[in-house]
Amino acid sequence: MTTTIDQLFNVADFVTEEEREWQLRAREFAQTKINPIIDEAFEDRRLPVELLPAVGEFGAFGMYMEGYGLRGASSVAYGLVAMEFEAADSGFRTALSVQGSLAMGAIYKFGSEEQKQQWLPAMGRGEAIGFFGLTEPQGGSDPNTMLTSARRDGDQWVLNGKKRWIGLATIAQVGVIWAKDEEGVVRGFVVPTETEGFKATAIENKLSMRASLQTEIELTDVRLPADAILPGAKGLSAPFKCLNEARYGIAWGVMGAARSCLEAAVERSQTREVFGAPIGSKQIIQAQLADMFVEYEKGMLLALHLGRLKDAGQLTYGQISVGKLNNVREAIKIAGNCRSILGGDGITSDFPVMRHMANLESVRTYEGTDEVHQLVIGRELTGIAAF
Repeated sequence: MTTTIDQLFNVADFVTEEEREWQLRAREFAQTKINPIIDEAFEDRRLPVELLPAVGEFGAFGMYMEGYGLRGASSVAYGLVAMEFEAADSGFRTALSVQGSLAMGAIYKFGSEEQKQQWLPAMGRGEAIGFFGLTEPQGGSDPNTMLTSARRDGDQWVLNGKKRWIGLATIAQVGVIWAKDEEGVVRGFVVPTETEGFKATAIENKLSMRASLQTEIELTDVRLPADAILPGAKGLSAPFKCLNEARYGIAWGVMGAARSCLEAAVERSQTREVFGAPIGSKQIIQAQLADMFVEYEKGMLLALHLGRLKDAGQLTYGQISVGKLNNVREAIKIAGNCRSILGGDGITSDFPVMRHMANLESVRTYEGTDEVHQLVIGRELTGIAAF
């Protein structure tokens, strides 16, 4: 299972035995379960939902959380798992993130003990699938424009509104919906999908993240009991804390996509011949490979640094923005350069590179665009908000 990339920069030199074991198990899962079906799933615009219970059995959903049958692994271990899943496909890593970091994370961070006991064990096992309903059609990067409303009616809450680009909602049993109460305060609600008035529709016309599942949600007089509210969540800071968990996983995950592209380019440079010699014997190709590897290694070291800060309880949202901005941006550059090394064949499904290129454009957009993260970092540097 050792790759050429591992030989030059082996992350095993910097992680614990337990973290490395999580990585190798995730790599085996990705290579034996995801890779054999992912190209067909991408072509068919289908998330391989049949693998989700196996991810639960593997223990990756909410794996860095304590209690409720969850594994209590380190944040670095989770990052390594995210990286190996995304080396197979960004869409499948996204499912891991939506379930574990967003849906489970919201209940874990802000839910009542009853809500945690009811949902987290089943979600951790992959027996219940969850979603995280924040983004709205008109909102995009500005969730403060939220139109979804929650009003009290006796001993019930009544929700109305729309959400868009919500992962997993058409197959989920439960989700966390964010809505503004009658005082204009953003609150979170645990919403079973069987509730009357809830409707989720898959977004079908994607040219990226095709082996993933994003949806639109319509809420029409959805009635919930008073205890459906997340008691610990009040204001936009609550969903943002969940998004930071997902952004952290992205910083690791995209390095998996970059590694997959690099491995394909290195192998092709050794076997494809032009002008009587392998293209890897040409100085310009070696320089390109070297430059890409340097950016990959820097991205890995950044992700590892963020993971250690997170496990120490010292990671800030500004630092997370550095990781998300840099690593996604560099992964996209690496994928594009690898595609060019593969020549015309690089646009075919004989190699994973074009699929990674398409997926990474979505990863660049969700959980904060480049521009949003630039402004977060700029605010940290200057003390002035330029949003």
